[in-house]
Amino acid sequence: MARVIPVTDARAAIPLAAAAPRVTPTGLLADSLGRSLRDLRVSVTDRCNFRCVYCMPKDVFGRDYPFLPHADLLTFEEIARLARVFKTHGVEKIRLTGGEPLLRRNLERLVEMLAAIDGLDLTLTTNGALLARKARELKAAGLNRVTVSLDAIDDGIFRAMNDADFPVAKVLEGIDAAADAGLAPIKINMVVKRGMNEGEILPMARRFKGSGHVLRFIEYMDVGHTNGWRMDDVVPSAEVLRIVGAELPLAPVDPNYAGEVAERWRYADGSGEIGVISSVTRAFCRGCTRARLSTEGKLFTCLFATQGFDLRALLRNGSGDPR
Repeated sequence: MARVIPVTDARAAIPLAAAAPRVTPTGLLADSLGRSLRDLRVSVTDRCNFRCVYCMPKDVFGRDYPFLPHADLLTFEEIARLARVFKTHGVEKIRLTGGEPLLRRNLERLVEMLAAIDGLDLTLTTNGALLARKARELKAAGLNRVTVSLDAIDDGIFRAMNDADFPVAKVLEGIDAAADAGLAPIKINMVVKRGMNEGEILPMARRFKGSGHVLRFIEYMDVGHTNGWRMDDVVPSAEVLRIVGAELPLAPVDPNYAGEVAERWRYADGSGEIGVISSVTRAFCRGCTRARLSTEGKLFTCLFATQGFDLRALLRNGSGDPR
């Protein structure tokens, strides 16, 4: 089986001319299609304490899986240096991801370093397992908001999805702690996979309706050769909207900004909103403004790319800041 981990790991870097975004005459970064890069996702670790069936299934990511040694990870100083360069060239938001980012030791120190960059919107995506313990420290360090991955409200289904026997109650505690700490508005991401958790669509909507949190339903997507993806397992966003709307009437909402990935819908009674991310049936490539920086310092101008440009090599070879 080929070893492909699109979000956190890409061992094959390609030459600068093929991979690097260009700087436009206005000083902004743009990809080869002319789309400006406004959002940067930074993976701070390739490790995770869950083994979600759609992301890091246990039969691939077992006990003997060769995760990256610490020396191969970008240091906090390297990440902050790159963040300053990207901010100079138009990046407005950085999202810390993983793996599970809260597993990276002393992450609050990185948050402090990034929060010191003027005008940068700083967010983090987490599975929530450690959030109750860390929410206040993250807020104090300068984090603006969090997104929590939660695929079911039923404990048995949730444990089956995360395949780590982790209780849903602990994640809900983390969400409450994040709200109390001021890391709001909180987004809740639910990946919907047919045959596993499509029965949780309405229970999840009921649970978070009126909470102030924004529940987002994400189509189960292909992440390479690790999750056995099949189109038959995809629950289209249109089906999700029919299921929710049949009980909880919905009305469309304009996007918050150009290039927003989630399609927004509000409850007709004014008690909040949901979003759908149609990564399979209505791909968002045309308006994408995102790039990602892998755990080991490779830059990708497509979230699904498997090859990137090696920025870590530049940093460690004594190069000046890229311009």
